[in-house]
Amino acid sequence: MKFSVSTLCFFCLLLFAAFERSQAQTPTLSSIQNSIATLADNFPQEKIYLQFDKPSYAPGETIWFKAYIMAAADPSTISKTLYVDFITADGRIIKHCINPVLQSGAAGSYDIPLEFKNDFVYVKAYTKWMLNFDSSFLYRKTLHIIQQKPVARKQAVPAIKTDMQFLPEGGYMVNAIECNVAFKAIHYDGTPAHVTGAVFNSKNQQVADIKTVHDGMGAFKLSPDADETYTAKWKDDMGNSYQTKLPAAKSTGIVLKVSIQPTARSFVVERPENAEGNFQKLYIVATMQQHLVYAAGINLSQVQVTGGSIPVSALPSGILQVTLFDSNWVAVAERITFINNDDYSFDPEVGFAELGTEKRKENTLVISTPDSITSNLSVSVTDEGIGTDSSDDIISRLLLSGDLKGNVYHPFYYFQNNSDTLQKQLDLVMLTNGWRGIAWDDVVHNKFPQIKYQNDTGYLSLSGKVFGATEQDLKKGLFILMIIKGSKDTANRVQQAVVDASSNFSNPNIILYDTTKVFYRISGTNEFANSSVVNFDNSLSANHVIEEDTAANAFFADTATENYKRRLAAAQMRNLKLQQGTTLADVTVTTRAKSPSQVMDEKYASPLFSGSDGYQFDVLDDRMANSSMSVLQYLQGKIPGLTITTSAGIGDDGSASYRGGGSPDFFYNETNIDFNYLSTINMNDVAYIKFLRPPFIGSIGGGSNGAVAIYSRKGGDVSSKPSGPGIPYKVIIGYTAQKEFYSPNYGTFDQRNDETDLRTTLYWAPIILTTPSNNTVRLKFYNNDFSRGFRVILEGMSTDGKLTHIEKVIE
Repeated sequence: MKFSVSTLCFFCLLLFAAFERSQAQTPTLSSIQNSIATLADNFPQEKIYLQFDKPSYAPGETIWFKAYIMAAADPSTISKTLYVDFITADGRIIKHCINPVLQSGAAGSYDIPLEFKNDFVYVKAYTKWMLNFDSSFLYRKTLHIIQQKPVARKQAVPAIKTDMQFLPEGGYMVNAIECNVAFKAIHYDGTPAHVTGAVFNSKNQQVADIKTVHDGMGAFKLSPDADETYTAKWKDDMGNSYQTKLPAAKSTGIVLKVSIQPTARSFVVERPENAEGNFQKLYIVATMQQHLVYAAGINLSQVQVTGGSIPVSALPSGILQVTLFDSNWVAVAERITFINNDDYSFDPEVGFAELGTEKRKENTLVISTPDSITSNLSVSVTDEGIGTDSSDDIISRLLLSGDLKGNVYHPFYYFQNNSDTLQKQLDLVMLTNGWRGIAWDDVVHNKFPQIKYQNDTGYLSLSGKVFGATEQDLKKGLFILMIIKGSKDTANRVQQAVVDASSNFSNPNIILYDTTKVFYRISGTNEFANSSVVNFDNSLSANHVIEEDTAANAFFADTATENYKRRLAAAQMRNLKLQQGTTLADVTVTTRAKSPSQVMDEKYASPLFSGSDGYQFDVLDDRMANSSMSVLQYLQGKIPGLTITTSAGIGDDGSASYRGGGSPDFFYNETNIDFNYLSTINMNDVAYIKFLRPPFIGSIGGGSNGAVAIYSRKGGDVSSKPSGPGIPYKVIIGYTAQKEFYSPNYGTFDQRNDETDLRTTLYWAPIILTTPSNNTVRLKFYNNDFSRGFRVILEGMSTDGKLTHIEKVIE
């Protein structure tokens, strides 16, 4: 779905020669074309959609999400980091998630506190690049939090029960020229209002009818008279009467009308009889996602009205922006229209190879994508009774509502089919909503947005700057040695980075997660190492507080579904309290402390390899261990009587002997290995080494020369000793720690299987990657204790920008 010259409809530049002025300061078609190209190439706009595992949550549950990012009509390659904020009604950010972007997608989660008392949480998602542009297009979503009892609040009586806007096509009305006037009526809670009425002039004469066509929208024609005012008198569907003044018509200007044709968009341009000179020679320009797709000159010097046609069959689906300029390249009218060429989607097959809707039965979900695409997908399986999110989906968000400032009610409705009726209804949406426009006053004068936030072109890696180094220090080739201590489930890592001529350093191979403590040491003289200052920078975006328009994110609840979910929330809370109440009190047992060698042996060595008759090396607490390139280098000189030789200090064709005799046996994780294999074992992977004196019965032949046992690190391996004074460190914030979705396996023994299963999200898989050669995925999950029907929602994006949304109810 790439924009390319072959798919764009350009009129020959010679068509504009008669309309362009020769003065250097006046914009020309060539300069406008170049400016639009610069805007598209250097300032592309990203859009975000988030799929959530379910439509609402209870306190104590986890909100799971998967984000998809597009730029123009393609998956975005602009940003490598996604920021997701969870916000309370008073604007307080309660969780700031930072997630890496893989194949234009990112996944994450947020645990709702048990004590959370509000019935809504607001979600805002963005990239750092998006902060340079209109904040109206950051992703926003309202999630409903189901409380056991509805949150008590005073219901404010709205001053205006129903609001109605009148929006002339092209932007304004002009005296004596017939114009299409669209309208949109909404209730105070954001739902569409059905209205009827009429438009009257100042003499109380009716000049037009008002009647809703679809979701509070409609349109009528009006030819305004000079020095005349118009008022709409109308009633909403609750019987309330209103009067609203229409926008005043202008005495001069241009009226632009656009109509839908099967393979084109026809336009009509009309001026008044006494139009000024700048309205007699015009330009019409059409763009999609800031790409120029059509341009033509319009000569109204001899006629008052003319028209034309914009071919659209070769364009990608999305919003087409049609702009009319006067002879001085001032934008004087604009209209958007939606192009639906049925080219935006792909259709995976989703079904069950094994279906079990009874209590705790096993299910196998099978997903198959076409063998011609590569895709990034996510799927949720929920209890059918909790309902579905009817606000948007991946298609309606990334093709429609993500480009509009106004709130679109049920945008997914407009992608059910491509019928004439649906296209006309969608055209009302185009007439009544603000859009992601181009600042033409700047673009025509070659002015572009000021970039305050550079895009995250790489992942959050370890980088920084050394202060205090002289030019001579830098010429010597300084480097920084870093010991990276992550969370309790990760092992220490030792890395180094070269300090360049600008005192900067970077190690892109280290991707940081969660809170990380980095100990560091600068190479060079002790005086410099002790006086230097190191600042680490992972290029994180700070929490950008942006005022939330919560009214535009109204949540529309179904009463029956809400009651069902509230009963489930109450049951879940009772279950949690029961678990907490039956937890045994802590019992403290005092015993003699074990020696460090006993602790290491119990953790790593089996009974055959245990015992202290030899030498033991706690590599985790040996700060110099990681300066060795391999186990061979580390062992040299460590064990009395053990001699190690290699062809070049390290490498193949080496040998080992103990006290002048033969070679000891070598074991890696208690598996016998060849001596030369030791040269390939990196010390970063080693936790514990021990030498067992001869004889060692675990060796074939009795181990008359002893044995060396090497043990690799396990999850959670960290040094038990403090780093000690004199080694500075900094605490770095990385990506938000990734949490794994828990799916019980009732086919195996697990203590958790004895608990009551009240899950409403039965399965969540946020990252499903398919290729043409590997396009079928089988996912297994178990039912809970009560569901008798499943709702499966699959969404995703292919590498060529096509989207999918599949929703199935299985009973």
